[in-house]
Amino acid sequence: MLQFHAAAITAFCACTVQSVFARSKSTSSSKGAGTIRVVQRALERPIESKRRETGALLESIRQTEPFARFRKADNLDPFPPRSAVPRYDLHCHSTHSDGLLTPAAVVARAAARGVDFLALTDHDELSGLAEARCAASEAGIELVCGAELSVSWNDNTLHVVALGIDPENPRLIEGLDAIRIGRSARARRIGDALAAAGIEGAYEGAMKYVTSERLVSRTHFARYLVEAGYARETKDVFKRYLTRGNPGYVAHPWATLSQAVGWIHAAGGQAVIAHPGRYKINATGMRGLLAEFRDIGGDAIEVLSPSHTSAQYTEFATYSRVFELRGSCGSDWHGPGESWMDFGDLPEMPTGVVPVWKDW
Repeated sequence: MLQFHAAAITAFCACTVQSVFARSKSTSSSKGAGTIRVVQRALERPIESKRRETGALLESIRQTEPFARFRKADNLDPFPPRSAVPRYDLHCHSTHSDGLLTPAAVVARAAARGVDFLALTDHDELSGLAEARCAASEAGIELVCGAELSVSWNDNTLHVVALGIDPENPRLIEGLDAIRIGRSARARRIGDALAAAGIEGAYEGAMKYVTSERLVSRTHFARYLVEAGYARETKDVFKRYLTRGNPGYVAHPWATLSQAVGWIHAAGGQAVIAHPGRYKINATGMRGLLAEFRDIGGDAIEVLSPSHTSAQYTEFATYSRVFELRGSCGSDWHGPGESWMDFGDLPEMPTGVVPVWKDW
């Protein structure tokens, strides 16, 4: 336990703090410098002092301007009890796509909340994995290299999570490059659609929230529309403006299901249907999707997801067994204040489901 705490503190020092405060505005620069001094002092003191100083570090991070909106929702305990059973969280996001924290800060938070195996799965993006791998090594947890690929299937947009990939694989890199080019074009069209509905400046507003020049998503539009007063929460923006049948929805052709699975397998990874309960697909359509996914070599489905109800945990556990697909789990964590399920909050995998990590 004490060894883990020291490693977690080192992770904050080596990887997290500089990357977090590099993105802060000038108004928070003095707080960033003060926090770095807190970590430096902590590394020179006994374990109990390190415990107190690391708590101060987390509080300092929460008090900086980029996280001001989310302070009340963030109840991070830096030293939770470790579970005897390994905890897996195989779906989350960082500032390299539409998350609120840097890869290192995401890893540090997951480690502090008791996660043992973490997959960083930024949308159509691999650029955050090197930073996350550094932080995971220092924190003493296992990083599973991942991504979340955008896919079109029967006029539906789906997400396929890639787990255990080689981030240097040229076939996967080329495929993701093509998807990101499509994202940029779609963002322009979303801005135009919202302007036609009377919401001017949405594209420019969304770009203020973009933390990676390589990727802009609907979540960035949602954050701007909350700021502009069109909705109270980002989930409300999706319901009112950004989903099919609403003013800001823009249809877009993504990769095919077979392309995504092929790229993932070429990179040595496993392909997982993300949050299947989120899609507006009836029971017949879901069976058709899972049968096709299985037949082209798909590996697993997310059984445990914050997008699912307790009843859907059971439903997708049954699908997992029937279609002989392994089960995965992930908090789909984007940041404090935007994700109701935090790291370490996932329930146990239902009985009878073969977990995607069985042969790791």
